[in-house]
Amino acid sequence: NRRMPEDASHAKRALRAQLRERRRIMTAPEREQSTSGITERLEALVRDRGARSIAAYLSTQNEPVTRAFLRTAHADGVRILLPISRADGLLDWALYDGKDEDEDILGMPTPTSQILGPIAINDVDLIIVPAAAVDASGMRMGWGQGYFDKTLGSMEACPPVYAVVFDHEVVDVLPSERHDQRVDGAVTPTRTINFAGRL
Repeated sequence: NRRMPEDASHAKRALRAQLRERRRIMTAPEREQSTSGITERLEALVRDRGARSIAAYLSTQNEPVTRAFLRTAHADGVRILLPISRADGLLDWALYDGKDEDEDILGMPTPTSQILGPIAINDVDLIIVPAAAVDASGMRMGWGQGYFDKTLGSMEACPPVYAVVFDHEVVDVLPSERHDQRVDGAVTPTRTINFAGRL
């Protein structure tokens, strides 16, 4: 009784709308508490993995906040690449320098440092990605643009990948399509979860 792809696509759209609304109505104290938890767990993840070079992202207004973590990691000498969306569906990368920010073609925050090509990500020890939700098998659901699925799916030797989500966004099962990529773990405000890994 496998879902047809159009059913999965429709189910994902409906679920994204619910998740987006739930993020939008979070209270300031909830956000503050989640930020400190996310920051601590991401710092511990980088430390435990011995990662000296990572790919991460600048969070948008309603996402779990990554900026406090990025500042600390940068101060600790971790090399951080941040994504810049391209019109062809690929991601360029630029080094995080903690300075000015710009926006890419999707309106996502990006650094203003020198742009490196898509293959720059091949040198990192750890990848931290945004997500709308993650399920118990490690299946990640993004926001529908497909940039990270394409990037992860094209890497020859992909390092561990962790999605950053709020606690209620770790669910039992997500609708999925063939191009969707699994992640190795999820970081939430209260826990770091390790899945069996990408297939």
